[in-house]
Amino acid sequence: MKARAFAPWLTGAIAVQRLLELRVARANERWAREHGAQEYGQNHYPLFFVLHPAWMLALLLEGRAAGGRVRLWALLLFVLAQPLRLWVIRSLGRYWNTRILIVPGGERVTSGPFRYVKHPNYAVVALELATAPLALGAWRTALAFTVLNAALLLLIRIPAEERALAAYRQQS
Repeated sequence: MKARAFAPWLTGAIAVQRLLELRVARANERWAREHGAQEYGQNHYPLFFVLHPAWMLALLLEGRAAGGRVRLWALLLFVLAQPLRLWVIRSLGRYWNTRILIVPGGERVTSGPFRYVKHPNYAVVALELATAPLALGAWRTALAFTVLNAALLLLIRIPAEERALAAYRQQS
């Protein structure tokens, strides 16, 4: 299949997936706030709402412009990441969210993929941000958004999560 024809389909599927996940996240956020959750890292949260739609737009545009066929190896890696994403969401249950919300009385999840990786959702997202564009031959998008995502996660998001968890442990 030609990457040009596949780009709108892949981008659309990702957009639908992200919108469905946001519905779950919003429901979980309501639950967490009803249970006294405190939010951390609100200032950087909008950066994710710039990064992900910009990535999808770049994926679509560069994917349509790229010549050649879909790279099946990269598409397969992208598809294989999806059960991992569901495993993370399922393991966290009501605690899965796109925000940093600490629920009083909550326990840090150490089951599922958290037994093997400290931040498995971020590993899945990193894999997706690289492999979806590479499947379409959009290597510039893969490179740029992998670097931007890594900077956002390593310099801002993960340290904010760790500070929030440390503050919670001190209060407990």
